[in-house]
Amino acid sequence: MSERQKLSPSDWWATSIIEMKPGMIRYRGYAIEDLIGRIGFAEMVYLLTRGELPSKPAAKLLEAAMVAAVDHGPQAPSIAIARMAMTCGVGINNAMASATNVLGDVHGGAGEQCVELFDAIAARLPEEARAAATIDAAGITKAVTEEIEALAARGIKHVPGFGHRFHHLDPRAPRILALVDQAAAEGAVSGVFAAIARAVEDVIAARRGGKRVPMNIDGATAVVFAELGFPPPLCRGLFVLSRSVGCLAHAWEESQSDYRNKGPIPRDQIWTYTGPGPRKVPE
Repeated sequence: MSERQKLSPSDWWATSIIEMKPGMIRYRGYAIEDLIGRIGFAEMVYLLTRGELPSKPAAKLLEAAMVAAVDHGPQAPSIAIARMAMTCGVGINNAMASATNVLGDVHGGAGEQCVELFDAIAARLPEEARAAATIDAAGITKAVTEEIEALAARGIKHVPGFGHRFHHLDPRAPRILALVDQAAAEGAVSGVFAAIARAVEDVIAARRGGKRVPMNIDGATAVVFAELGFPPPLCRGLFVLSRSVGCLAHAWEESQSDYRNKGPIPRDQIWTYTGPGPRKVPE
């Protein structure tokens, strides 16, 4: 009999994430009644995936990254599929599952790929150069150049996290980077991955004769995830969590229409917006 066969059902399903008995639920040791009303959803995501509660600055960065990626309209395949699925007569859970199931390497995977890129660049730096106090711009540029050349040697021409077919400048990226810079100034994160990301943009521009390919949402959120130390595969899951919000909203809105079997929107057109005009977020 193998060691695995000797395990009891309780040991077979052992987990460090949740402890539960009648009248008691604990996540990573914390009673659910103590967490409810005291931590936000992003903090819960961090706790369950990483094992510890994040610092307040880390939680703020993670929440910002997750908020930024919730939706990109029906031109995004995941959102379009959520809406199309609802017109086929399925339930909201089916529509959301259909939508998130297409978040693969091409649509939805760039954040994970970008964190892998940033980690590979960081691995080329001396260990002491990965600390906030010793950021070496020249050293980072050298490491970035070497990794970009390595990608090119493998036939990879598209650098994940940079460039956007719809936005010349993705409006989400500068705001996220500004929050990372603020957190780095406060000592909450190293700031090394923000420096790496900016160096990647500079190196790409140099290789393209000065033509810049700005960082997009995947690159900016990858900076956050890398600064917070998330393993790359988890980063795609974080994007799925974010985009699920948009899928839910669009599936619900579409369920209120009388369309049947709605097809995809043509790539050269944009949807009709019927919501409120531009408005300010309350201070």
